[in-house]
Amino acid sequence: MEDKRPLKLDNRIYLIDGFDLGVAERTGSYVIAEEKLTIVETGPSPSVKHIKKGLEYLGYQLTDVAYIVLTHIHLDHAGGAGLLIRDCPNAKIVVHPKGERHLINPKRLAAGARAVYGESFAELFDPIVPIEADSLLVKTEGDRLEIGPDCVLEFWDTPGHAKHHLAIYDPISNGIFAGDTAGIRYQQLANREIDFFLPSTSPNQFEPNKMEESIQRMQVKELDRIYFGHYNMTEKTELALQQVLEWLEIFMEEGEQVVAEGKGYDTLAERLLAKVQSALRLKGVPDDDEVYIIINLDLQVSALGIIDYFKNLKQ
Repeated sequence: MEDKRPLKLDNRIYLIDGFDLGVAERTGSYVIAEEKLTIVETGPSPSVKHIKKGLEYLGYQLTDVAYIVLTHIHLDHAGGAGLLIRDCPNAKIVVHPKGERHLINPKRLAAGARAVYGESFAELFDPIVPIEADSLLVKTEGDRLEIGPDCVLEFWDTPGHAKHHLAIYDPISNGIFAGDTAGIRYQQLANREIDFFLPSTSPNQFEPNKMEESIQRMQVKELDRIYFGHYNMTEKTELALQQVLEWLEIFMEEGEQVVAEGKGYDTLAERLLAKVQSALRLKGVPDDDEVYIIINLDLQVSALGIIDYFKNLKQ
């Protein structure tokens, strides 16, 4: 696959495509070109080569990187952090306190992902490199990080997708790096001027009420931008957040029904797919459109998380 030049979002923020899953416009890393060069998200280890190439395009050396900020430690967002920091000797990795120990010893993290991705795990995520404790900088609710004379990032604790989830507020753009808490943006549809957003309810720490609260907090902030882990940004912030909340309600209603019927995640994924296809048909998207390669995977993983949530309620 061919590297793309980083996408310039404004005069200080760029997006590097990490080609996660071997797919363009799926997962990206943001570069904030302030005095202290900051990267938000690394993607998995196979994405690190694309980050390096992207920084080179922008005229930066790996020694210029001051901070590598992780919204959360799921491998599709943070799996490459250990590999990347090997070549960034002046950088610190910023992580939620509940994620710190899993970066130092990623065995449980890897085992969880292996359970979801099975035989594809090695191709998608290897190598997963442990990180030295002194390379980590823990940030949580209300903490700040000055990366430029006029830019102080603000950290929000935003559970729902995961307990170890941060959102990072950038005051200059009035934007938030939302990770997965505010859902998924489908660039493949946005390229056709279709704004479509779905929640990400993957296992095993999904909590719908907390996700709703985190999203509502973003609504109150009246953001100008949301920077998604998957993928790129939107300036239609209220549309995006409201759409994710509406789909979250649908996801949970369908999940509750499937569990009541004694059926599993595969049934739920099928029903969610039918709902999504019905909505996208109205926007002119055929059922065999290529975007469903990604949407199908997302719904499979989200169905796992929803079934897991209901199982945990019974325990």
